[in-house]
Amino acid sequence: MTPSSTRGSASRSVRLGAGSGFSGDRIDPAEKLARRADLDYLIFECLGERTVAAGNSRRLEDPGAGYDPLLAARMRAVLPYTLASGTTVITNAGAANPLAAAELVSGIASRSADRGVRIAAVTGDAVLDQVLRHDPVVWETGKRLSEHDELLVSANAYIGAEAVIPALELDADVVVTGRLADPSLYVAPLAHHFGWDLADHATIGAATAIGHLLECAGQLTGGYYADPVTKPVKGMADLGFPFADVLADGSATFGKLDGSGGILTERTCAEQLLYEVGDPTSYLTPDVTADFGNVSFTGVGPDRVTITGATGRPRPQQLKVTLGFRGGWLGEGQISYAGPRAYPRAQLAAEIVTERLVDVHGFPEDAVSVEYIGAGAAFRGLDTDTGAHEVRVRVAARARTREEADLVGWEVESLYTNGPAGGGGARRSSTEVLAIRSCTLPRDLVSTRVHLTEVPK
Repeated sequence: MTPSSTRGSASRSVRLGAGSGFSGDRIDPAEKLARRADLDYLIFECLGERTVAAGNSRRLEDPGAGYDPLLAARMRAVLPYTLASGTTVITNAGAANPLAAAELVSGIASRSADRGVRIAAVTGDAVLDQVLRHDPVVWETGKRLSEHDELLVSANAYIGAEAVIPALELDADVVVTGRLADPSLYVAPLAHHFGWDLADHATIGAATAIGHLLECAGQLTGGYYADPVTKPVKGMADLGFPFADVLADGSATFGKLDGSGGILTERTCAEQLLYEVGDPTSYLTPDVTADFGNVSFTGVGPDRVTITGATGRPRPQQLKVTLGFRGGWLGEGQISYAGPRAYPRAQLAAEIVTERLVDVHGFPEDAVSVEYIGAGAAFRGLDTDTGAHEVRVRVAARARTREEADLVGWEVESLYTNGPAGGGGARRSSTEVLAIRSCTLPRDLVSTRVHLTEVPK
């Protein structure tokens, strides 16, 4: 008996729940879905380009690390419910180390169920050796990889649904991957459940639209949408995460738990459909070139919306790859000025720090950057409020070593007794920089593998 059939064979639908929309997302909405939503699949999207790079950075320091920092907390919250109900968990929280992540999940699962549990790890997205041999053009610089002086330390290809389906065919209770594309987290269980051919571009395009709508979790139910004046949303402190009931023809109805906060309307769906989409008629994923050009949404009840019209064309033959280069260190310091002439005093503070970094410590002038937070920093010089009553100066500079980076915050902190009147709230930090760039790689150079761990009862 499949999980969906336990909810009523008459519907012949499969229910997918969105457990998270990014690495740092809330956990309690996923726990509520696991406990109350009668899901077939609970899916955690936890990976962005910077978070996979951060995972690689952690793995370089500790070969047993590199997976999502909140993975253990998420699994402890949901596995008691998903293992009891037969809900399959799929996540890309393996980040830079899916095997270590699977080992972690196995340990938690062994304490969460009174039956045997199957944990699958999907590897193959780490393609450092392949890109070094292939020497692709780096998008941001237009130069061959071999022409770069910086040290390349990681390369992760966006893999698709075909990498996950073999794990689902092994009846895994939890599937952990690395850089699996966000919509593919949802395409894989749908294709597996309904037996869809991945070459059926129209259906896989429809599935990709469903996955894209769910992949940011709370953004479909009012998060990143709300504006208290023009688009009020109630109950955001208890924002309910969405689920979708999908039929074999690729049609779907989106919903959220009754009584949970937020809203789910045609407008929230429309905004999410276009989120991070450059051309809605050609949304490239490892599975398909999705076409959202004729998508329409229809409200069919309170917090219930259906989607129609998504389709697709053949998938790209190249896979996008995220490259991570060691980029030195970034030193940073911040200090606030408030009251009359706050902006001129902030300007003087920045001038003092910049002069000392260049003349005393030898920083190149173009390595130093300054922002005036509260006076229009987000507008990048297009709209500066020189009469602002509160300004926070942020000085940052690239450095070769941690010791050099520490000098930036030190000089900002020194403004307490050596700078303009009324400075306060100084903070300083130094972080290693892993520069993120992109390239493509022929998909036939990327091969994936499933590793299954059986945890006895």
